[in-house]
Amino acid sequence: MRIENEQLKAFLLDAGLVSEQELAGAEESAKKDKKRLRDVLLEQALIGEEQLVRTEAYILGIPYVNLQAEKIDPEVLKIIPEPIARSNNILAFRKKGQDLEVAMLDPDDLRTIDFIKKKSDLRILPRLTDTVSIKQVLQQYGKSLEAEFGDIIKEEIQGIKAVQETGEKAEDLEKVAEELPVIRIVDTLLKHAILQRASDIHTEPLEKEVLVRYRIDGILRDAMILPKNAANGIVARIKVLSNLKLDEHRLPQDGRFKVETDEYKYSVRVSIIPVFDGEKVVMRLLPETAKAFTLEQLGFQGEALEIVHNNLRKPVGMVLVTGPTGSGKTTTLYSMMEILNTPAVNISTVEDPIEYRMPRINQTQVNPKIGLSFASGLRSLLRQDPNIVMVGEIRDKETAGLAINAALTGHLVLSTLHTNSAAGAMPRLIDMGVEPFLLSSTLSVIIAQRLVRRLQEEKTPYSLSAQDLKLLGPYCNLERIEEVLRQEKLITVKQKLQQATFFKPKATKESDSGYKGRLGIYEVLQVTETIKELIIRGATSDQLQAQAEKEGMFTMVEDGFLKAAKGITSIEEVIRVVTE
Repeated sequence: MRIENEQLKAFLLDAGLVSEQELAGAEESAKKDKKRLRDVLLEQALIGEEQLVRTEAYILGIPYVNLQAEKIDPEVLKIIPEPIARSNNILAFRKKGQDLEVAMLDPDDLRTIDFIKKKSDLRILPRLTDTVSIKQVLQQYGKSLEAEFGDIIKEEIQGIKAVQETGEKAEDLEKVAEELPVIRIVDTLLKHAILQRASDIHTEPLEKEVLVRYRIDGILRDAMILPKNAANGIVARIKVLSNLKLDEHRLPQDGRFKVETDEYKYSVRVSIIPVFDGEKVVMRLLPETAKAFTLEQLGFQGEALEIVHNNLRKPVGMVLVTGPTGSGKTTTLYSMMEILNTPAVNISTVEDPIEYRMPRINQTQVNPKIGLSFASGLRSLLRQDPNIVMVGEIRDKETAGLAINAALTGHLVLSTLHTNSAAGAMPRLIDMGVEPFLLSSTLSVIIAQRLVRRLQEEKTPYSLSAQDLKLLGPYCNLERIEEVLRQEKLITVKQKLQQATFFKPKATKESDSGYKGRLGIYEVLQVTETIKELIIRGATSDQLQAQAEKEGMFTMVEDGFLKAAKGITSIEEVIRVVTE
């Protein structure tokens, strides 16, 4: 269905839209740069996009539509979900009976048309349009959260009595939580967060309003401002969903509930704490249908990946993952368990909380209220004949001691620890009271990690200037990074760091930030014989780090620079996460 160059040339010449000389020059450029003729005509401004698309529509026999002149019903627009619309440049703009007219840039995109047809159960009528029209209508999705809230908020203000008037008894709060406007507010907040790939929703009561924020790709962004009198209803609704105490406003509460539609299924972990202006709610969104990532998908590569795989093949020992809260430690452990999860082994876990349910793995939730701690849970698990044990976090001396003993007595133990570097894990465990000789006998590998945002395909290449190098100096060893890039053949032996190509984010229609999704940067410290000797001698984390680097370990910064040189992330993003 795509227009051949000869067809386009003939029509443009017959219509007098482009001269023969201009066409010849454009055709030569297209062959040289291996581009489509239409794209070169637009780049050289020989014809306007609307005129060109109108021409293509005429040749193909497909109607052209200028969406800037169309008044689109929001319900019709929503027939095609925003992510599909943005990634495929296709929009629903008119519906008559069972016919749905869709505007698109590429009439050959039959797969997307077929998907929309199956999803909507409507007859799809394709129309051609231009990028200006597409971009203008896509903005209506961005406004759809506020637009959707407009009517809801009016109903909220008019239809719900303030809790202050009705009292703060549990039955009053329960009644408010069941009001239709409040239900719609909470449902809409959840729906838009899921569509925008948010990992967390924050509702924060201020003096005169309620601020709603979404965490997307690790960065918090303002999503919505709601009126103050909506606060009590929202909190009450979330408490009802999470089965929490409605009339408890002075103590923190934790709970969870599920959100399920035909398109997605999420478990929502809820944390509520009292603050000066009310109660703040944070909801963590955990996709239940998500499959575990492979280690390669998480960002492990090269020798580090091989070291991790080799240590997971061992039947005994301890694998530790370290990093601050929110650095993806649990996801890494789940990916490891996915590799290890075979019919030949019994895997048991003790977690707080259980973030993802995994088939054939026995997962236990910590519950301090009834005395089920990491230590007591682990002690019980070891009587369940496990081959592999995963402890969500080593927080105290007792848990550390039990984990070490489990590794000594024939189990493979996976766990996490809050330290900033891989080398810092060993002194931390010694501070908890673990004997150095026991550590050296059980530790197999320690992984430190952070999460960086992933660059989109469209990005801006650049080279480091002298000023850039000066600014980066305090954060990393530039000479070592230069050597690492040579080692990985990203620059030649004779080239310097300034000659390496890095990339900056570029705003696109899919993401204003230029980033989409996240991956890890890692340092993988293998506990070799030399490292074991240093542990027994009580070496500091700096001494352990120096020895590990001497033995070939890449630091997180170096791994980040490698990924930046490959165009996966940016240097700014690497420096941001390692200095936070």
